[in-house]
Amino acid sequence: MKTHQHHRHRHHHLAHRTTLALAALCALAAAPTLLAQPQPSLPPETRETYKTTPTRDLTLTLNKPADWKPTDRRPAIVFFFGGGWTKGAPDQFKPQAEHFAQRGLVCLRADYRLISRDKILPDACVEDAISAMRWVRAHAAALGIDPARIVAAGGSAGGHLAACTATVDTINAPTDDKTISPKPNALILYNPVVDLPAAAKASTKDTFAGMETLDLGRISPMQLLTKTQPPTLLLDGTADQFNAQIRAFESKCKTLGVQIEAQYYQDQRHGFFNKQPWQDKTTAAADAFLVRLGYLPSPK
Repeated sequence: MKTHQHHRHRHHHLAHRTTLALAALCALAAAPTLLAQPQPSLPPETRETYKTTPTRDLTLTLNKPADWKPTDRRPAIVFFFGGGWTKGAPDQFKPQAEHFAQRGLVCLRADYRLISRDKILPDACVEDAISAMRWVRAHAAALGIDPARIVAAGGSAGGHLAACTATVDTINAPTDDKTISPKPNALILYNPVVDLPAAAKASTKDTFAGMETLDLGRISPMQLLTKTQPPTLLLDGTADQFNAQIRAFESKCKTLGVQIEAQYYQDQRHGFFNKQPWQDKTTAAADAFLVRLGYLPSPK
């Protein structure tokens, strides 16, 4: 009899504990926001004019961390949007800029002249990208930026421009202060166009129409690559039409002893990084690259 009562009492105790555990789990499921750590809100975006051209003023859109101060010396990223040097806008990299601002970096998204809007050729886009990098380094103290930790990043034609800021030495705006280096301290390149002569030869579209007078080798990172190239991350899809030249660029970097990392995403086409889940995946890869460089702390 005692044994029977003991078992009933034990069964009741276990049932009570199980009920409490289930109730606790239900409470957590019903109120997940109580567990989430809200990110501090970022300050409003600001915009600075970095250059005046014959057609328009060019701006940088800034995203700063929540605890930013002018006396900081933070790493920075300058993003260049893609669009075949013909279209596009700085908002392309708004999600990435907001992510890295939350992580503590000063992020800047550069506008630059376009073939369609400003009736120029890609060498003018390169000139603008170099001017933007110079402006950021020249104003590093006021922007709370460490001038020795400025990253250039971009996608497609914007990846080409970012790479050109590291490789092109012969293009400078007359108004630039040439005593200030435009060279980035690291590169993050999303499916970049790195070999312009090869791209022009293989192109079946009219992307390169009207560029016959332009010496493409003069603005082609593949042809201009040297061992002084900064640490570089390449992000590309295996189905991108530029994948072969990007892999060749990676190989040449390794031959020269450049610190180069590459991640290739299976079956992804050109521009894949703009779409989910690839936007999050490539942002995480870029984040990890900057952690390895010491520009970011490891995520908590």
